[in-house]
This record gives sequence, structure tokens and C-alpha cells, in this order.
Amino acid sequence: MAYKRVLLKISGEQLTGKHDSGFDTEHATWLAREVKKIVDNGQQIVIMVGGGNLVRGAQIAGGGIHRVTADHMGMLATMINALAITDIFEHNNVPTRCLSNIFADQVAEKFVHRLANKHLQKNRVCILAGGTGRPYVTTDTAAVNLALELDCNIVLKATKVDGVYDKDPASNPDAKKYDSLTYQQAVENPAIKVMDKAAMALAMEHEIPILIFDALKEGNIVAAVSGQPVGTKIS
Repeated sequence: MAYKRVLLKISGEQLTGKHDSGFDTEHATWLAREVKKIVDNGQQIVIMVGGGNLVRGAQIAGGGIHRVTADHMGMLATMINALAITDIFEHNNVPTRCLSNIFADQVAEKFVHRLANKHLQKNRVCILAGGTGRPYVTTDTAAVNLALELDCNIVLKATKVDGVYDKDPASNPDAKKYDSLTYQQAVENPAIKVMDKAAMALAMEHEIPILIFDALKEGNIVAAVSGQPVGTKIS
């Protein structure tokens, strides 16, 4: 079953591409071309972007930096990524709007539910910066929150592996991949760390499915939006 409206969560780390840190414009251009296939097919996409390639709030807190300040710095990092992605998408003929949950009127539109809906109905990609705009909330949880607010059919969590495993596949050749999991299994299993537990609990409460998949493989994003069997579905 193809989905009409999806939310794609992209971590900041994925935007580093071939670099050790920072932003890889070549990778973002590739992403724009993959997303364009979805838009051209008449499907609607919201992208929640992380900022871990630049600043991760939880890691820099301390030593005089208050956790709230650190999280605000992380939100600003998501803004930098969102602005870059918006420009690159537009350059590749993908109609895009950058919306923010932190006040940044000079560079982005304020996130307003009705405004975002209008953009999506006009087949524009909505890039959301700033998470929920509040500290102590990850962009994973913000992604599920936004997907619920905008009536998305599914949350697509982009990773560098092709799904959820019972243990780390990078160091365990015998790791077993799950094709599907229940919310309960994903929340209760401490070995499953691919997504914030609070995010999965919120998804479970409101029964919105989550797909964990490898977004770096060509065609996988299109396949995920089309409802084809890729990654691990949590529902």
C-alpha cells in the first residue's frame, strides 16, 4: 500500500555523507533527487532533520553550559541543516519550504499547522527545523509528534543499516534482522536502540507505524513510501 503523506526523519550524521563531520552537499543533492521522485508521483513528504553533525546538545552540556542552552544550540544546528537542504532541493527543482519551531523569522517560516498543510497540499516538501522547540526532547520524538499533528500515514526513520537487528550487525555477523516488530517489543527490548524509546512509546499510544530502513541505498526511500517491503516495520 502506497502512503499519501509521510514523515522522513533524517539524522544530522547522515548529512555528513563522505565527510567525518559537517554537511555534504553532494549527498544532499542525491537526497533531493530521491525525494523528487516521490513529489513527482503526487505523494506528500515532511522531513524532520537532526543536527548531530554540527552540535548534539546532550553531549556538550556541562562544563558551564546549561542543558537547556545546549539543547537550544542543537536546535540551531538543525536550522543550519534545514536551510542547506531547502536550498539544495530548490536548486534541483523540488518545491520546498523551510519551517521552524524556534523563532527565526529572517530565515524560515514559523511552523504553523495550517500553513504546513497548505504547503503539502500544493506538493511542496516541508523541511522542519528546531524539533519541538523545547529542550529535553529528541528530534526522534519531535518527528513522531509532527507526524501525528500533520496526519502522516507513517514515520520513516532513516538509518545507515537496513532495519532493526537483535544485536549490533556491525560487530555480530550472526545478528538477526527483524522484518517486523510490535511497538511493545521495540519499547521493551533494551537491545533496540535505533530510535528514542519515548518516540516509540508516543507512536504506540497513537498507533502510527514506524519504518526503520537504510535511506542511503538508491530507491529505498521511494520503495518505503510506496509501501514495499524494506527495513523493519514497527506497528
